[in-house]
Amino acid sequence: MKIKFGTDGWRAIIAKEYTTAGVQRVSEAAARWMNKKKMSKVVIGHDCRFGGEMFLQTAAQVFAHFNIKTIVAKDFVSTPMVSLGVVKTKADLGVVITASHNPPSYNGFKLKSSFGGPTIPKEIEEIEYIIPDTPIGKLASFEEFVEEGKIEFVDLEQMYIDHVEENFDLALIRKSGLKIAFDAMYGAGQNVMKRLFPNAALLHCDYNPSFMGQAPEPIHRNLQELSQYIKDHDEINVGIANDGDADRIGMYDEKGNFVDSHHILLLLLYYLKEYKKMDGKVIVTFSVTNKMKQLAELYNLDLTVTKIGFKYIAEIMIEEDVLVGGEESGGLAIKGHIPERDGIWIGLTIMEFMALTGKSINELIQEIYNKVGSFKFDRDDLHITDKKKQNIIEKCRSGDISKIGDQQVIKTESIDGYKFFLSEHRWVMVRPSGTEPVLRVYAQAEDNERVRALLDDAHLTLQEGC
Repeated sequence: MKIKFGTDGWRAIIAKEYTTAGVQRVSEAAARWMNKKKMSKVVIGHDCRFGGEMFLQTAAQVFAHFNIKTIVAKDFVSTPMVSLGVVKTKADLGVVITASHNPPSYNGFKLKSSFGGPTIPKEIEEIEYIIPDTPIGKLASFEEFVEEGKIEFVDLEQMYIDHVEENFDLALIRKSGLKIAFDAMYGAGQNVMKRLFPNAALLHCDYNPSFMGQAPEPIHRNLQELSQYIKDHDEINVGIANDGDADRIGMYDEKGNFVDSHHILLLLLYYLKEYKKMDGKVIVTFSVTNKMKQLAELYNLDLTVTKIGFKYIAEIMIEEDVLVGGEESGGLAIKGHIPERDGIWIGLTIMEFMALTGKSINELIQEIYNKVGSFKFDRDDLHITDKKKQNIIEKCRSGDISKIGDQQVIKTESIDGYKFFLSEHRWVMVRPSGTEPVLRVYAQAEDNERVRALLDDAHLTLQEGC
């Protein structure tokens, strides 16, 4: 079986395509690539998914076999903890055993580089090209490599907490009276938030590799319990949720309304520029709201739009001075941290903003609306046959779509997928997922009713004749 890396690493169904043999093959390619580049140290961690420790040990054995110093996390950790660990231990590569927000039947394999962010696409391709067709065979045991000193344990969670305490005014947040509801979605961010905010209302902060059958993606339809909890408890000021490996964020206001990543990105840019007087480029992926461009222009900041996938943002962050970078799916990064999306870090930043100003999320968002205008956004994931998906993409590519419902398309962009602009405030975007067998349809408009109508019209337009 050919192993391919998608938008964010290799992901596959456990015990079907994702096996210890597969992990051995990918680890061998990465280890040989490191040997060729004369790299000598790797950091490996796993999240809360089924078999995480077993797959971690499998990978560690392979790297140690190739005489690479192998540092492994003591317990489950988030992806940003591994990325930070790579920087703090001066390692050459990081490996995270995670399928991020995918359904619980999946696991995966992410690669992180020495700068503390996703390995750039060119290097991923180099590693992918040399993945062997068969596993390496018999290796010394994990315990034997530990005894030899080739594998050692490091507390990446404590390392991360120390880094948080150095960079945030936690005393300000704690004294502000902010009441937090946190939903870990049974993911790897649970222990850190328990330790930082022991008085927070904690949901799904238990070790449960099944995720109760729910894909740990922090979007509104997966977070109904968190939303309802906030609605039922007037004292809660903010709700935060992280995905399975805690590199993405979902957020709720004090009324239990979902705050999507577009609005969080705007809040981050507003806080860092307006209040902290910081500068730098703004980098967003193709599916992010055009309101980011409006706000960046107001501040005379350069904005670049990339393909979907945080790796494209990280590639720019390691070379240039970037203030804010992010994608629609909840992967966000800011200046002053590693070039990595980090759901906990972003949540802390918004909480610090609220504590500093004494304002609610809604009050801060209204200040942004006063600058760029109000808007709403939503996304549908269509589980359709591959043939129909390909037919729809071909329809978009051919230029046959001139209207969505009864609204005329005035401009089309195709950086990664197809975005159809219907006005300054309205657009529809179509793109096949890079990690799941779905077709994603996105829409932005002035209010939720118009967004829903746009999505419904888009479904009809796209599937007509397909």
